[in-house]
Amino acid sequence: MEFRKNVGGLDRIARGVVGAALVGVAVVAVLAQRRGLGAVAALAGAGLLFNAATQFCGVNALLGIDTCSRDGP
Repeated sequence: MEFRKNVGGLDRIARGVVGAALVGVAVVAVLAQRRGLGAVAALAGAGLLFNAATQFCGVNALLGIDTCSRDGP
């Protein structure tokens, strides 16, 4: 399946940073025996990291939002 890029610039960086932070929260939550919070944080973090890595967001696609610059070569 091919995804049309629609995430770029600061949006992509923010998704990567917040995604990594949420994965960290998930690890800490699981270690603190808060498995429910850990699962939610892990899923959200994984989703944001997927968006940052693939430069594609399904919600952006549904809403017609495109933050990816196409001015490059």
